[in-house]
Amino acid sequence: MIVTRFAPSPTGRLHLGHAFSAVSGHARALESGGRFLLRIDDLDQGRSRPEFVDGIYEDMEWLGLHWDEPVLVQSQRTDDYGAALDRLRERGLVYACFCTRADIAQSMAAPHGDAAASYPGTCRPLHDNPERRAKTPHSWRLDSAKALEIAGLPSWTETDGGRFDADASQIGDVILARKDAPASYHLSCVVDDAASGVTMVVRGADLRPSTPTQRLLQVLLDLPEPTYRHHPLVTHKDGRRLAKRDLAPTLAAMREGGVDGIRLARDLLAEKLPLGFAFRDE
Repeated sequence: MIVTRFAPSPTGRLHLGHAFSAVSGHARALESGGRFLLRIDDLDQGRSRPEFVDGIYEDMEWLGLHWDEPVLVQSQRTDDYGAALDRLRERGLVYACFCTRADIAQSMAAPHGDAAASYPGTCRPLHDNPERRAKTPHSWRLDSAKALEIAGLPSWTETDGGRFDADASQIGDVILARKDAPASYHLSCVVDDAASGVTMVVRGADLRPSTPTQRLLQVLLDLPEPTYRHHPLVTHKDGRRLAKRDLAPTLAAMREGGVDGIRLARDLLAEKLPLGFAFRDE
């Protein structure tokens, strides 16, 4: 049985790219008699809004998508992330990072963090200092070199049957818990996928760089390995990406403009896009 999930962040209204990801995952589960899950990735409490959570439900219903209960909400699962982090900490696989946002701005450029982003390891050689940690805000970073020594280079399988081996250059000392959040995208994603029994991760090709790091965490935490489908991205016709921060046309605006959501979902499954949009693989 295939179990998929759609995991939007309630930091803005959904756009056509989200719709394509949601209907793709929904179809994969439905055609196998499996389960389609909805998860609210609201760990970014500074940007998450209740009205955007409501908007997710509205948009999903408009598209004619149905999901299995319960809906998993990340902000309610901080203890699970803490337990996973403790397991890694007990094995010496993470270290406290005291760098400021300005210090790591380059590695934080992507919305979900780039798994291959280069962090110079400034805090790695520091001896653990509980007193400093108690007084100074800090994040926790994966010691990727030590992790790779233990687990080796991870690999994963895409739904087309291709098996891919990660390269060490794709895995850096990524943040696993931030100063202002109990877990990063990488850690929360693998913990939640395992807890929900997700067997197939359906997401955009822009998140493919996250897969090596997440597969490494799955190995280290002894979590099940799902298969992956990194689908093409929906872009503007001129190639510009759809992004909330760039005020991409929303599903809510399309609905208000008279678009039929169920017909739109069928068209997306047939990879037929409205005028002005195109597919692009990363």
